[in-house]
Amino acid sequence: MYNNTASPFSGIPPVVKNLLIINIICFAGGALIFNRANDLFGVYYPDSPGFHVWQVITYMFMHGGIAHIFFNMFALFMFGPILEQVFGSKRFLNFYLITGLGALVLQFAVQALEVYSIVDSVSARQFISDINVAERSARIDAGLAPEDRMTLLSVYTTPMVGASGAIYGLLIAFGYLFPNTPLMLIFLPVPIKAKYFIPVMILIELFLGVSRTGTSIAHFAHIGGALFGFLLIKAWGIRRPNYW
Repeated sequence: MYNNTASPFSGIPPVVKNLLIINIICFAGGALIFNRANDLFGVYYPDSPGFHVWQVITYMFMHGGIAHIFFNMFALFMFGPILEQVFGSKRFLNFYLITGLGALVLQFAVQALEVYSIVDSVSARQFISDINVAERSARIDAGLAPEDRMTLLSVYTTPMVGASGAIYGLLIAFGYLFPNTPLMLIFLPVPIKAKYFIPVMILIELFLGVSRTGTSIAHFAHIGGALFGFLLIKAWGIRRPNYW
């Protein structure tokens, strides 16, 4: 008997397909089986007691909710296949992972500046310990302004998760290689060329990061992924395909 049922991943190049599968499995496992997965596999500020070296890779495959993973995987599905075709599978995987790591470089640098501005050092472990002692003893503070206490606690106790840094790397690569491709967006009724849409996305992330709007989102990680993506495109000398 002939079975003509096609796999939902048929026609997708191998690296994109496997990245989609791994991300979905990790999200489902974290949501259904191990509800502390993001605490263990999300990435913490390197000076945090919660930091472990494997997190610099595993954080890319963890997500904070349905909307988070849906939009990241949708972007991977939309832009990944043509970029894998242009780069080749091995280089595409390297690009994805390096931009994900590049996202961390900028995010950690910004966090280090935040910590330094408060305690004149990139390490605030002692202050975090003092804050915890102060909270346990019901004191008002630990010698820091309330907003500074909140900033340090956020940096040291909040893990970062998601493939967004790598996704922004893919976006910048697509915009650079295929600038005149029209993109149809859900929230706009007219198509916008990639060379206009993607730079606007980067500028919005920069504005949100500087203004500290929506602090639960690592806006500078998105910018870091895009920056490293652009640098890799230039370093590798990748040009727009002649057939495009």
